[in-house]
This record gives sequence, structure tokens and C-alpha cells, in this order.
Amino acid sequence: MKTLPKPQRTTAERQPPRLEPWKLLVVDDEAEVRQRIERNLSDFSFASRPLEIIEAASARDARLKLREHRDIAVALIDAMAESDDSGLKLVEFIREKLGNRLIRLIIGVEQPDATLDRSIIDDFDIDVCQDKRQLTASRLYTTVRASIKSYRDLQTIELNRLGLTRILDITPELYNLHRDRLEDYFRGVLMQIIGICNLEHSGIISTIDGLVSTMEGEDIRIRAGTGDFRTGAESEFRRQQISGLCSRVVINNEHPKELRHNAMVVPLRVKEEILGFVYLELRVELTAEDRELIERMANQCAAALDNFRLHHSLEQSYDEAIDMLGHIAEFKDSATGRHIHRIQEYTRRLAMALGCPENEADLYARASRLHDVGKVGISDHLLRKAGPLDNDEISAMQRHTRIGDAVLSRSVSQGVARVIALSHHEHWDGSGYPNGLQGVEIPFAARVVAVADVFDTLVSQRPYKEPWHPDRAASEIEAGSGTHFDPQVVKAFMQLYRQHALDDLIESTESLPSAVHEAMKWRD
Repeated sequence: MKTLPKPQRTTAERQPPRLEPWKLLVVDDEAEVRQRIERNLSDFSFASRPLEIIEAASARDARLKLREHRDIAVALIDAMAESDDSGLKLVEFIREKLGNRLIRLIIGVEQPDATLDRSIIDDFDIDVCQDKRQLTASRLYTTVRASIKSYRDLQTIELNRLGLTRILDITPELYNLHRDRLEDYFRGVLMQIIGICNLEHSGIISTIDGLVSTMEGEDIRIRAGTGDFRTGAESEFRRQQISGLCSRVVINNEHPKELRHNAMVVPLRVKEEILGFVYLELRVELTAEDRELIERMANQCAAALDNFRLHHSLEQSYDEAIDMLGHIAEFKDSATGRHIHRIQEYTRRLAMALGCPENEADLYARASRLHDVGKVGISDHLLRKAGPLDNDEISAMQRHTRIGDAVLSRSVSQGVARVIALSHHEHWDGSGYPNGLQGVEIPFAARVVAVADVFDTLVSQRPYKEPWHPDRAASEIEAGSGTHFDPQVVKAFMQLYRQHALDDLIESTESLPSAVHEAMKWRD
């Protein structure tokens, strides 16, 4: 962990960031009371932050101020302002209507023996019930200080809870390889750091090599930010400037003078490799325990990023292996390798149109690339035969579904691909092969791929046929609803087709006649 030295504060840039004041709302219909409170707290400061007093002469005025200032720490409310119960109605408004459970409430009463019912104190979480006439300058100071401290601690707990919730929500999904989810994990870690250490200002977590979101080499990509570093056009220049300075700290062990006083840079390190950094602008000096905690949290970030990178690499290798198997099958069949990528995209769009979540649709789409992998076991003579096949040849060709099943059975991770390879030639009416499955007995993914595969085959050149016009192929798909294909899948396909949502895939078919390509641009 690297903590920057304290340079001379010769420029405004090196000064500690300006601290926002604590906000105290004073609700009392007596101007003299409000003025006395303001005088007695004129030099108030807690945790190096001053106090801003917001006055309200009525409950109605207080409601407006509460809606305008959502970050009021403490409200000092006259229980009988305007009427006997207006103060308590205001308290109810704060807790129930606004749902503000963090603001600390001090209730002032007029009579020495006046008290609030315990149920009211408990229900509305009132901190102090104080005789207004006994609220001396000293007692006012200690009461407000204790209430602000309580507010600060509740803020810390809440921020910590939100950060921990975010981390716990995302941790089981880290290996699903969704980059935006990894960023959620980092945002949760940042919330934890700021909440536990009471930093409450600005910080970013960034990656140096861009592996979280892109494969763009040495680009610095900010993954989480708070305070001055939230995403926005105004802060973008400074975000990028700070990122460049931090990379010099963690890579070259430099200490740029341009970084602010008390700035802290913690590397995201795995063994000797730097994966990124945490940058924090601190208000006060941290304890050794806080620094150790930040370092531990940074180590957690680094481990998550390293695991993600490893699994991303494995996923890429997995995709390449699927591509190789798919291409082998397609090249044996004298078709182009682009066919399997079109099948993948047809499948993804169809699955999404049928209501599948995006991750599920992507799973089916990736698996669809291996639908004909079993053709590696079929002789070239059959695959390239220009004329019709006889009965024996048809039986031999149909074996490719069982061969694909056998090939993919060796890998647990290929379960969906195996189902598709085996069953994508089953027919809705039970007349398909290899098992004569009928209706919903056919796995859903296989039903989707069946439509995608037949349509792309019809519009493509094959040794035994010329490419069909897309409208004719779509009509053939529609005619097969309820016999060859699942009617719901056909319905979704035809909606996509008529909405021109498949035009880009159709136009990418290499063997489609040029006249058809041109007609596709103008079809209704």
C-alpha cells in the first residue's frame, strides 16, 4: 500500500477538499429562540466539518425545507409549535411520509414535567426530549454534537450495509462473466471502504489493463466512483487526469505533486502484477486499522479481477474450441463457416423474442454452433452428393445427430449443445428423428434451433439445391407450424421476419443472388 507524502500546500489543487457542513434544522415559531440557538452554535464543528443551521418558523415551512435538503442530520423541533400537536405531526411526516430513518430528532417541550409517551419515542425513534428552558448553551452543544455523531454513525452503518449487500449479491455471479456485474462488485467494495472508514468524499477504483470491460491493452478504465469522481462530463477530465497520475504511482513508484494533499493510492496487486488501483482523497488522517482494512479490501478487488480475467480467458478458449468444432463440421459439409455464426444469432434473437432472459438466450445461441458437429462422422460422399439420397443414405445421414450426441457427451459443459445436436431434427408432430419426440417432449433449445437452421439452409446454396428467396423460405417455415415446428417459435420467427429484424442476417448469406440482396433493401 502506498500513501503519498504531504507536499507543501502551495496551490489550491493540493488543498484538502472542501468539507460539506452538517445540517441542523431548527423548527420553532419564536424567532428569538431560533436566533439564540444560532448564536450558541455559531462556532460548532464536528469531525472537521462546520454546521449549517436551517430555520423554519412553522411545520409547513419545515416540510418544504426537509424536501429541499435531503441530507439534514438533526432536526430540533418545538413539540408545540403553532398548535399542541404540530411538532409531533412533523415528526410523523419525517419518519412515515419521507421515510427518513437516519435524521436525528430532538424534541423541545415547554413544561418542566412535560414528557412524550414512550410509544411515540419508540415509534418515531426520537433521540432527545428536552425542556426548552433548560437547553443552555453547553447542553445545546453536547446534545447537537451527540445527535450528529449518531447520524454520522448511522450513515456509516447504512453505507456499509449497502456496500456489503451489493458485494454479497454479486459475488455468486462473478463467474458468469458479465463485465457490468463485475463493476457492480467494485462499486460495492468502494462503498464498503468509504462507509467503514468514514471517508465520505471522493474515491475511484480503476483497472489499468482494461480487462474488466475491454481488451484494449493499456487503457485505463474507471470502474467505480463516488463524490467528485462520479460519471459526468464535468468531472471526466479530472477523472482521466487522476487515473494517469495514479498509474504512475503504482507502475513507476512515482509520487506526482499534482495529486491532492492526503491523497492515497492503493495498488490492486496479484503477486508481482499490478491490475489496477484504489484512489482516495482523505479528509483526515486514517488509523493503522483503517489503512489495513483498505489494503485488505483492495486485495479482495485484485483477487476478483484476477479470477475474472482467468475465467474470461477460459471462456475465450471455450468459444474458440466450439468454433473449431463447428467449422470442421461446416467445412465437411461444403458450407461456409459463417453459417454457424448466423445460426447463433438467429437462435439468440428468437430466444429473446420468446421471452428468454439475455443470459439464457446467449447460452442457447453459443450452443447452437455445434448443432451439426456430428457431421464429422458422415462420409464426404453423402455430404457433397448433388442428387437426392436413397433410403440407406438417408439413414446414414441421420446418424449425425447421434454422433454429435456422443461427441459432446464427453464434456459436462456442453450439455445444452449436446441436447441441440441430438434433437434439432425432431418434428413437432413426432415425425422427426432420431427419437420421434413430439411437442414439448422436444427440448426448447432444439425447437428454436430447428427453425433457425432450416431457414438459413433454405436461403443458402447447398450441393443439392439452389438458394431460395427469403420470402419463399419464410413461407415454408410458416407452413411447417404445428407439424415440423413449434407453433410458438414459428410465430416469434415470423414477427421478427416481418419487422425486418432478421434482414442483416439474411443479407449476409453469401450465396443469396444479388437480385435478392437488392430486393431485400426495398421489401415491405
